[in-house]
Parts: sequence; C-alpha cells; structure tokens
Amino acid sequence: MDASAPVLSVQQLDYKYEQQNVLEGVNFTIQQGSFAGLVGPNGSGKTTLIQLILGLLRLQKGTIELFGTPIHKFKNWNKVSFVSQKANTFNRGFPATVYEVVSMGLTGKVGYFRFLNKGHKAQIYRALENVGMREYADRNIGDLSGGQQQRVFIARSLVSQPELLILDEPTVGVDTENVERFYKMLARLNEKEGITLLLVSHDIGTITSYVSDLLCLNKTIHYHGNPSEFHQKSDDELSQFYGHSMHSISHNH
Repeated sequence: MDASAPVLSVQQLDYKYEQQNVLEGVNFTIQQGSFAGLVGPNGSGKTTLIQLILGLLRLQKGTIELFGTPIHKFKNWNKVSFVSQKANTFNRGFPATVYEVVSMGLTGKVGYFRFLNKGHKAQIYRALENVGMREYADRNIGDLSGGQQQRVFIARSLVSQPELLILDEPTVGVDTENVERFYKMLARLNEKEGITLLLVSHDIGTITSYVSDLLCLNKTIHYHGNPSEFHQKSDDELSQFYGHSMHSISHNH
C-alpha cells in the first residue's frame, strides 16, 4: 500500500441498476485525517456509493482505491469500519452487555470462541471511553437510548482501531437533543484519534459545522470542497444540485 496515497479515491465511477443510471462519472478523493460529509437528496446514489466502497457491490465502470490499493485487490479490511442506522432497528431484547457488544468488534482479529487478553480488554474500555460510554460497560444494550446505542456501535467499530470509519445516517433514531452532542463526539474522534471519517447525512445545516470536507452527490458529485463555501452557493445552484428547490441554512456553534 502507498503510504502517501489518499485513504479513499473514486474515479470515473458509473453504476446502473438494469437500465437506470444511479451513479455517473463520480470522482473524489478523501485524504488521511479528513472529516468528510456526504449529502444529497433521497435516490441520489449515496447508499449505492457506500456499498461499492465497502465492496458489497461489484464495480461496473471506474475505479475505487482504498489506501492506494484497487478495491478488488484490497484485503486489509480491518483498516475500515462501518456504522449503519443500527439504533433505529436494533432488537432491544438482545441479551448482551455494552462491553460484550463492543468486544464483537474484535472478532475479526481475535476469532470466534477465543478468550480476550488484557490488551484486548484495554482496547474495549478505551473505545468506550472515546465515545463517553465507559460507565455503561455492564449495562444491557437494550436498556440504552437510541443515541447511547449508536455510540456503543461506534465503539464496536473503533475497538479494532480502524483508519477509516464510514457512517451511514448515524443519527437516525437519535433524539434531537443529542444529535449535536453526537457530531461533537465524531469531531473529537477525528481530531484526537486521527481517524478519517466519511459521514453520510441528510442534515446539511448541522454537519457543515463539523466536517472539514463536504461532498454533494446527486448521481454525480456536484460539489466537493469547504463547507463554508457551499453555503455561499445561490439557492438556484443548490436547487440544481438537488433537483428541487433548496435554501442554504447554516447552523453556527
């Protein structure tokens, strides 16, 4: 792997379902240490793009490289973690403690039915500390709020010490009061731990206060750059990006 290469590079990416184009000429790179936000309307191709990046869909046209390696040759998946909309669908009856849920993130390294050593246990507690959930280690996962559960799922992703963390609409199911606290936690992880983040969200107004790079996707990348410059776009330009009437609203913190 090329140490100087971007964490993620997508070039001339096209994808279609049957005869319908979902992605067309998608080009962007994400550098190490970035906190990138991916926004776009429903049906813009965000989910398809993430599935391609994670190797869940086969490339049709174009290239994707992770850490300088073409995705079809990429083997070091412990460098990449993914957090989906778990809090909205999690079975609250699942009989596991917070500690046990986070320990599942080490399965890829430790294997099934292996005992965790002191080093592994320290990693679990550190991951919980990083998301502010250390004191909940012995609580049942089903007893937590949606926002607390999502923080535990992020800890599970962090415990394997990834270099790239991809989050797909992670605040679904999180109450409004805790959304900003959640984004602040992600920004702190990015700054203190140096983890590269790719955050998929529909909440443009909020995430632009935290991300370092903003990508606007609607079949193709209509914007990739500084979030503050995105807010300087006219309503007409934003409407062209989204395919319907839009107004730029920024949240100051």
